[in-house]
Amino acid sequence: AAEQGDAGAQFALGAMYYKGQGVARDFVCAYMWTSLAAALGDRKAAKGVRIVAKRMTRADISRAQGLAAAWTPKSKACRPR
Repeated sequence: AAEQGDAGAQFALGAMYYKGQGVARDFVCAYMWTSLAAALGDRKAAKGVRIVAKRMTRADISRAQGLAAAWTPKSKACRPR
């Protein structure tokens, strides 16, 4: 559902990456998925982006923003395996 643009699923996937639940802990991927959900209007995700960013370097945030900007359903970045 996250890959199909469901904001709730994107936020949930971002939380999984943030906590390392079912996937390797990865703040860049957490930020990417959470920011995609926030861009779709998910208010919890907007707060989540700020929380994730506090654990990241500026370079990591920039990388995550780039991944989010370039993301499409066919993107290979930050996909759970």
